Amino acid sequence: MTVQIPIVEKIVRTVAVYAMIVVLFRLSGKRGLAGVNTFDVVVIFLLSNVVQNAVIGPDNSFLGGAIGALTLVVVNAALTRWLARDPRAARLLEGTPTVIVAKGKLKHRALRRLALRPSEIEQVVRLQNGDAISDIAEGRLEPDGHLVLSLKTDQQTATHGDIEALRTRLASIENLLQTLTDRRTHGRADGRTDGRTGGTGS
Repeated sequence: MTVQIPIVEKIVRTVAVYAMIVVLFRLSGKRGLAGVNTFDVVVIFLLSNVVQNAVIGPDNSFLGGAIGALTLVVVNAALTRWLARDPRAARLLEGTPTVIVAKGKLKHRALRRLALRPSEIEQVVRLQNGDAISDIAEGRLEPDGHLVLSLKTDQQTATHGDIEALRTRLASIENLLQTLTDRRTHGRADGRTDGRTGGTGS
């Protein structure tokens, strides 16, 4: 097996194409990752064919393809670790979350900028056990394309922890009431005893 183009050139080609694709996805915004529709599939399919020759050049050998694949894996792993250590680089390359729902109302300007339809948001709301957009306290689109919704407090279901905390508070209130009742009972008993003692002395 022989490599038809120099190994260094193949590595440089692969890194350059990887960087170009990262920039393209960054410029396309979060909508490109939020959901894959028919048009997204077409673009991804054509994109893989368009950049293939840019990566491998005229080299169709197994070794040449292996070098390109290994370069992609190594570059991606290194970039992922770098972004995990450097929050500023992560903000620059991945972006920041965008609020699209606030206090039960859609932020239409953000939706237009991200090319999101209200029907898509409504579908995600139903998937997260909400009945309507008005049930959402805040909804934001993360840099990785995930839509994160927070239900309003009155729309959230109680967890086992919430129930246990409520039981603990009720038990504390019952104990306090019982203590007050016992004190009042003992106080009345002591008062009657003092009255009897005073009468006998006179």
